[in-house]
Amino acid sequence: MDIAALSMGMSQIQAAQQTSISVMKMAMETGTEQMTDMMAMVETSTPAVAVAGPAPDPNIGQLLDISV
Repeated sequence: MDIAALSMGMSQIQAAQQTSISVMKMAMETGTEQMTDMMAMVETSTPAVAVAGPAPDPNIGQLLDISV
């Protein structure tokens, strides 16, 4: 076996693994940031009741009259 070629191959494998791990960490951080931003948006948003007013009559839409 050629020790130099084996050493180069192992070095390339290690570099590829480190790159893969770095990309995975970046993806995890991006997901965490997006989740944090969404939580902040939900906490600061106006409740739907305040925007739409009180709930409509719960009986509306229960029956459908159709004549053909």
